[in-house]
Amino acid sequence: MLAGVAAVVAAAGALLAFADADSPLRGPFTLFFLLAAPGAAIGAALRGLDPFGRAVASIAGAVALNLLVAQGMLATHSWSVRGGIAAVAAISSLVLLLVLVRRLRGRAERRRRTS
Repeated sequence: MLAGVAAVVAAAGALLAFADADSPLRGPFTLFFLLAAPGAAIGAALRGLDPFGRAVASIAGAVALNLLVAQGMLATHSWSVRGGIAAVAAISSLVLLLVLVRRLRGRAERRRRTS
């Protein structure tokens, strides 16, 4: 249930930032999205670590990803809030998709070995 609430808060933060809404919740919810989306994707990729190590590595990876996106957008003179959120969302989705494909491929190979 806590994961569902976190997903709703993160989605609300992204939507509030895209809509450019004047809400006092826009800043904290958007910051939560910018940390939670890449953190969840990186955490899913680090399945073999213990929980504390996974949490530390995923938070550090989320901060590093946000800094790299910001630096890349500033270097190309294309910085915008909407563009930054879209880039972080796209990269996080890509990482999560790659993790899911790897897991499905591993299951298929295990099925072939046992058959």
